[in-house]
Amino acid sequence: MTTTPLYAPAAAEPRARFRDLVAAEWIKVRSLRSTFIAYGSTAVLVLAFNVGTAYDTYKYWAEQNVPDRAKFTRDGIPLQEAFNANAAVIMMLALGAIGALMVVGEYSTGTIRTTFAAVPARRSVLAAKAVVVAAVTTVFGACVAGASFALTQAILDGRGVGVSIGHPGALRVVLASALLAPVCALTGLALGTVIRQTATTMIATVVVILVLPMVFTDGRHWSAVVGHTMPYQAWRRLVEVEFSPPTAFPWTTGGAWTVYAVWALAATALAVTSVHRRDQ
Repeated sequence: MTTTPLYAPAAAEPRARFRDLVAAEWIKVRSLRSTFIAYGSTAVLVLAFNVGTAYDTYKYWAEQNVPDRAKFTRDGIPLQEAFNANAAVIMMLALGAIGALMVVGEYSTGTIRTTFAAVPARRSVLAAKAVVVAAVTTVFGACVAGASFALTQAILDGRGVGVSIGHPGALRVVLASALLAPVCALTGLALGTVIRQTATTMIATVVVILVLPMVFTDGRHWSAVVGHTMPYQAWRRLVEVEFSPPTAFPWTTGGAWTVYAVWALAATALAVTSVHRRDQ
């Protein structure tokens, strides 16, 4: 005799596709009001520093003597004011914190347990986070760097010293400033995944992104070599103009672009691998 089971066995739940994980992480990002506040306030501060510098030049242009006016463009000052060091520091710190909070926020609230319960493939979850962080911050960096260049050069053009994007070195300044955002955000994401505590992660992010580049200077060869491996020093090298004074230990723009790529890839790899080796 054969018997018919009262209940049919439940169908196995299909494994989550990576694009679904990316979509889920994107929903997390855009559903938080703090996301728009963080990105908006960062954009305002960065633009304020750059536009303020350009406007200061515009306002006090008449006080400069004729020789200084003549070499203003030749020395690359318009490109320096398109995205200055203060604006770069603000963006580095802010984007590093935003990247860290992408994962630390879930650990602090405990929602990461729900995520890992729904998707046991932890490495896939962190890889999806890294993709979303890289994509969003790249778009953000491009918008801010492009807007900053356009606004500052429009102001300087009022004195006849603004330059176009086709000016030698201008596109490199915009790209270097834009890509600084995802590099720092991925670094923060990696530190947050490893440390998992908000305060400690923020301190570590400041140390790695800002303090270490200041510690390793060009005073000694070994110190210069270590310093050249930092994103901030790479950005400074990329935004240098052709007529910048030579340094004791020069390096190439290709090396600076390599630093960007290595930091982004290493940070992503660290975030993906570390979450698989530790318990929640």
